[in-house]
Amino acid sequence: MPGMNLTRAEAEKRASVVQRVHSYTVELDLTRGERVFGSRTVVRFDAAAGGETFIDAITDTVHSIELNGESVPVTAADGVRIALPALAESNELVIDADMLYTNTGEGLHRFVDPVDGEVYLYSQFEVPDSRRVYPVFEQPDLKAEFEFIVTAPAHWVVVSNQPETSVEEVADGKKWAFAPTPRISSYITAIIAGPYASVHSSLTNSEGREVKLGCYARQSLMEYLDADEVFHITRQGFEFFEEQFSTPYPFEKYDQLFVPEFNAGAMENAGAVTFLENYIFRSKVTEAIIERRAITILHELAHMWFGDLVTMKWWNDLWLNESFAEFMSTLAAAENTRFAPEAWATFSASEKTWAYNQDQLSSTHPIVAPIRDLQDVQVNFDGITYAKGASVLRQLVAWVGQDNFMAALKVYFEKHAYGNTVLDDLLDELKTTSGRDVRAWSKLWLETAGVNTLTTEVEEAEDGTITRLALRQTYAEGFETLRPHRLVIGFYNLDGEVLTRTDRLEIDVNGEVTEVPLAVGAKRPNLILVNDEDLAYAKIRLDERSRATAVAHLGAIDSSVARGVVWGSLWDTVRDAEMPARQFVELVLGNIGAETNSTAVRTQLLNLESTLRAYLNPAHAEAVRAEAADRIWQLAQAAEAGSDNQFQLVGTFARLAHTSDQLDAVAALLDGATVLEGLEIDTDLRWNLLGSLAAGGRVTAAEIDAALAEDNTSNGQQAAATAKAAIPTAEAKADTWRAVVETGELSNIVQRSAILGFYRGAPEFSEPYIDRYFEAIEGVWRERSHEISSQIIGGLFPRFYTQEVLDKAEAYLAGLPEDAAALKRQVAEGRDSLARALKVQAADR
Repeated sequence: MPGMNLTRAEAEKRASVVQRVHSYTVELDLTRGERVFGSRTVVRFDAAAGGETFIDAITDTVHSIELNGESVPVTAADGVRIALPALAESNELVIDADMLYTNTGEGLHRFVDPVDGEVYLYSQFEVPDSRRVYPVFEQPDLKAEFEFIVTAPAHWVVVSNQPETSVEEVADGKKWAFAPTPRISSYITAIIAGPYASVHSSLTNSEGREVKLGCYARQSLMEYLDADEVFHITRQGFEFFEEQFSTPYPFEKYDQLFVPEFNAGAMENAGAVTFLENYIFRSKVTEAIIERRAITILHELAHMWFGDLVTMKWWNDLWLNESFAEFMSTLAAAENTRFAPEAWATFSASEKTWAYNQDQLSSTHPIVAPIRDLQDVQVNFDGITYAKGASVLRQLVAWVGQDNFMAALKVYFEKHAYGNTVLDDLLDELKTTSGRDVRAWSKLWLETAGVNTLTTEVEEAEDGTITRLALRQTYAEGFETLRPHRLVIGFYNLDGEVLTRTDRLEIDVNGEVTEVPLAVGAKRPNLILVNDEDLAYAKIRLDERSRATAVAHLGAIDSSVARGVVWGSLWDTVRDAEMPARQFVELVLGNIGAETNSTAVRTQLLNLESTLRAYLNPAHAEAVRAEAADRIWQLAQAAEAGSDNQFQLVGTFARLAHTSDQLDAVAALLDGATVLEGLEIDTDLRWNLLGSLAAGGRVTAAEIDAALAEDNTSNGQQAAATAKAAIPTAEAKADTWRAVVETGELSNIVQRSAILGFYRGAPEFSEPYIDRYFEAIEGVWRERSHEISSQIIGGLFPRFYTQEVLDKAEAYLAGLPEDAAALKRQVAEGRDSLARALKVQAADR
């Protein structure tokens, strides 16, 4: 739709005309039915006299427009933008419109709880969707104060960024008025409304001010919400961040709301953070998920400083929000929560894995990314902006020192509170506090793309002492940058059954070859682990002897962080076609049972699944898949009763099971014929097992409907959608394709769930959709919202790892028009993964 894709040039031009936005008063009427809501907005702003511009407003109907007391024809609105001619120095704009509810998780999302029929609403505005709720200058540098007034049904609760100042009864319900916000960007404003249940508490912050805390959820889920744990992590985060930043929490209250059908993990709305409901645990979950929730809570709290108090001027500096929040959340977990012992091992297994994968796609980009328009930024919420950025910040802190780093942030927050910044604003303060040449560092780390590889070179004398140890740094073709790295080299030796560190060398790596003279004369250890402690961001190649030790004794390494570095190094080696995929399968099967970090277990089991699906040589792939599933089942049966490993192994087995005997084992677990001590077949695990049987052709759509009737909840609807899509019949695949691609009838999360099941089951039933995928996706990308189209483009990319499909993808990309850059990027990522798979298959001999 014309005007939906705001360009940076348009934003800069508008900011030159609209010189300061003072305030928005937004009145919403949520009592007008299930399709639209009323939105009356008053905007007060200064502008260049005589200038003209536009305001963003995705409307259903515009009833009236008034600028400085004069009526403007409603034809000035095209459904996306409203033209504003002949501006004065001081302006008041009043727009009365009807806006549309969505079911895509963008704008004002409307959800009907299947349990009790109650309606729940929440807003999600990042990147460009506050314009779906009220007219707004939708760009982060045009900050303003926002005052919300909301009319809602009488039994609803309404929450916004600020505390309510009044709640009065009116003819159609109740009218809630909220205090004006400080100066913030529109994308972090929020409205959450519905019959939410809540728990409340408070804390006293570093300046002695009481900050009220709230924890909200749907009534049908509230019994499962462990609010005390949420508040506990929140208090630890407040304590840590206020101490580290030497800057008090910048808003009046802090509400955390768990909302239905949320697309992301959470959203940092100022003082009113929204979270996905998966973080309410109605059934057993892994320790990895519990820790992930804590990290997410801390991540969003860190955003109150990074992103909300100080905001990037334009989206090319999105990393100033996300990289910092990602790094600071793990640092807080590592230094001030019960997750401290495993926090950096979890970071290694999760964030680092994500970053390395993303950084080796053709779509990789500098952390400070070139962002031409909204389409660019919408696809940049990725492993570079989050995980690589956080990894590089950890490297920066190791280089400049944590005290210097935090001292710089204190000044940064003081200078730019409630304002906007660019990269140089931060670098100025880091240079002052550290004395380091941070601009040269930035050029190499933040402003170039790609990941380096560090390869160990070692020579030894006849008596086993090291005569030379060096690290050789290389780069990938097309990314010709060598970077400085501060890292640790660990010497590990076997002590009985344990592989433990016996020496530690901390060094600076720079250039193509870095000699390590400190190691000369030392006895060569069993394992030389480069990047021990995981401070650096680089792919690691072990020397031949160290790699053999690691493969043989990975589970015996007594440091979870060190194991994470080894797991990551070996996984990279497989993905680069330097280790046969079958050897990695054996590595996981031989060591996963001894792994104690839950996220590492989760990551390596997912890597195992990826290997079995895509990386095996077709000549022996089926035999390896069957054997691997059998051995995962054996490991599950042998695991400690009630343990996290037992739970994860059972889930993996359910996804891998496909032979008759394996499906019999799943069925026996489901119906109780087989009982594993300590394993409860609760509601969500029951759905996982049923989904496995659906993919194996053992249950029908009618049986899935019967299960849904017993669990007619949002979780149940999602699981049923996945299971039905997995049924290996032409009818099931056609029904899923029609609902997802052709009619678009599903809500965001139900659609995502259906896509998850589409490629499960016998491949002959989804293979006919290869060509249909390439025929359909440009239309999907142009006609659907970003979230909905991204799910389809990424989730339905053909999972057939053949040269024929790769050729089709290449031909499709070559034929895309110039204005489809965001679509091209998404399809190219699927193409890249397919090309890598073929390369790895060829090496699996």
